[in-house]
Amino acid sequence: MADPSFDVVSKVDRQEVDNALNQASKELSTRFDFRGTGAAIAWAGEEAVTIEAETEERAKAAAEVFKEKLVKRGISLKAFDAGEPTLSGKVYKINGKILQGIAADKAKQIAKYIRDEGPKGVQAQIQGDQLRVSGKKKDHLQDVIALLKDKDFGIALQFTNYR
Repeated sequence: MADPSFDVVSKVDRQEVDNALNQASKELSTRFDFRGTGAAIAWAGEEAVTIEAETEERAKAAAEVFKEKLVKRGISLKAFDAGEPTLSGKVYKINGKILQGIAADKAKQIAKYIRDEGPKGVQAQIQGDQLRVSGKKKDHLQDVIALLKDKDFGIALQFTNYR
C-alpha cells in the first residue's frame, strides 16, 4: 500500500467570491454613506476585481466592504490582493486580484520548511501549483499540517486529499 499523503493547495471557491462580490455590490447601492459617490464593484476578468468611486476615501471604504463579505464567506484575505487607489479620469479605481495556486518560489519555501522543521521521513514534492506531502505515519502528516497552520507564508493554504 502507498504511504499516507495529503495535498497542500491554495484555491478559492469562485462561487463564494462571486457571492461576496454580489453582496458587496448590493450593500454599496443601498448604504447611505455610499449614495452619490459612484461606488461600484465588478469582475474585471476571470480573477480580477475592479472597485470604483469618485473619491479615494470611498474607494477604500468600498474595498473594506468587499473584504468583510469575503471573510463572512470563509475566504482568507490572503487570497485577495488589492492595489492602491489610482485616479482614472474623474474616478478612483482599485484593481484587486483573487490569488489561486501556489507560486513556484512559495512552493519551494514551504517544501524547505517541511524538510527543516517537520518530522523525519516526511517528503514534500511540488506538483504544478500544489504540494504533495507524504510520509510513513499519519501522525507525522498531522504534525506537518499543524506546523504549516502555525507559520504564515503570506498565502491562504488548504489541505486536501488526506489519505
